[in-house]
Amino acid sequence: MMAECYRIWAQLEHEAGTQLYRQTGLLLLGMKENPELKTIQATLSSQGVEHQYLPSEELKQRFPNIRLARGEVGLLDKSGGVLYADKALRALQDVIQQLGVIVRDGEKVMEIKPGLPVVVKTTSRSYQAKSLIITAGPWTNQLLRPLGVELPLQTLRINVCYWREKVPGSYGVSQAFPCFLGLDFSLAPHHIYGLPSGEYPGLMKVCYHHGNNADPEERDCPTAFSDIKDVHILSRFVRDRLPDLEPEPAVMEHCMYTNTPDKHFILDRHPKYDNIVIGAGFSGHGFKLSPVVGKILYELSMKLTPSYDLTSFRISRFLGLGKAHL
Repeated sequence: MMAECYRIWAQLEHEAGTQLYRQTGLLLLGMKENPELKTIQATLSSQGVEHQYLPSEELKQRFPNIRLARGEVGLLDKSGGVLYADKALRALQDVIQQLGVIVRDGEKVMEIKPGLPVVVKTTSRSYQAKSLIITAGPWTNQLLRPLGVELPLQTLRINVCYWREKVPGSYGVSQAFPCFLGLDFSLAPHHIYGLPSGEYPGLMKVCYHHGNNADPEERDCPTAFSDIKDVHILSRFVRDRLPDLEPEPAVMEHCMYTNTPDKHFILDRHPKYDNIVIGAGFSGHGFKLSPVVGKILYELSMKLTPSYDLTSFRISRFLGLGKAHL
């Protein structure tokens, strides 16, 4: 899906007249025999994506401020980079409003009444439509339970950490430092990733691709979240692998993930009401794919043939696991 997403992001960038994407390259780090690294390399090759395999010595020369583990190699996807999420959302809302879309913000959905038309009651008013698309993130099950569906979604609160450069710019875009994704770190069962400094000058974003179970209604309650095991893992990673960063986070923010058991999205119609479409479970890697996801959800809502094979995204894949209740 990414090839089409790059084209649509570029089109939106052009229409908005503002930079939404910064190409930095994406460096994948892992042991030479890592099966995930091999799968990614095979996928990049089969999709014709320009990439470069970097053996240990070349990797060391190219990125001297990454301390490598013995036997670690790199795979550089040259098309990778950073989307400016806030600017992208603003640009998208501006463009769709020019096309006549009405954005209603700050209205809590109180009830969804299935049928034709489907009725949505909010704190402000009621809406009727031929079809409805629900993309409610960590609140998805709260809206679906009254409609007879419970999806196997895990809502996580993520600690988003920024680390100060000892020498400003040393991990910056000006030094051609890429985004990275670490596949092998003995202390971490989940991936660690980083973005070059830029969002906050002099601070590099390095995060753990997992978090703690959290009710989205209580995500900002400080007493509820004393578990910072992931921050300790990151501190150790930064100290051992990124020696030009201070090993304690300078800024810590939070976000929510809504994970499915297989980390693939849910893009499907409601099993009983086929004019209600669900997009959920983006598992911390959905934003970049949102142009194509939006297109697919539109196609489902209009009863059109989807542009992509949706087998991996259907609700029914969970039924055999006993993880979805209808």
